[in-house]
Amino acid sequence: MAAPSQECAAAGGPGAVRLPRAPPLKVLAGQLRAGGVAARTAVWMQGTVQAAGGGEARLRDPSGAFSVRGLERVPRGRPCLVPGKYVMVMGVLETCSPEPCLQAVKMTDLSENPVHQAMWELEVQDLRRNLP
Repeated sequence: MAAPSQECAAAGGPGAVRLPRAPPLKVLAGQLRAGGVAARTAVWMQGTVQAAGGGEARLRDPSGAFSVRGLERVPRGRPCLVPGKYVMVMGVLETCSPEPCLQAVKMTDLSENPVHQAMWELEVQDLRRNLP
């Protein structure tokens, strides 16, 4: 009997991103640039859309910019792709250099509640301090 797969499909169809089974790591762009997170890790990031087009977007969080690809495959992701919107992106980290870039699996608009943006950096720092 074959061992169970360590990955699961995030969305069906060709070109679906494979999301590792481990829960996503909540991180800031600056933490990824500093190193210590391996490619192919599932990450959860939040930021303000700076620019978007062609299934890609550039976002900015309190620590810097990061890029997101594969947004054309994210259900309901397109309405979020408006500069100035504050969004959550879950995906698989592709690279950290020269800036973080992830392949999107999920995107949600968080703009309607400013608490999300105000608390994000503190939430990430708290998780880093309290989880091994």
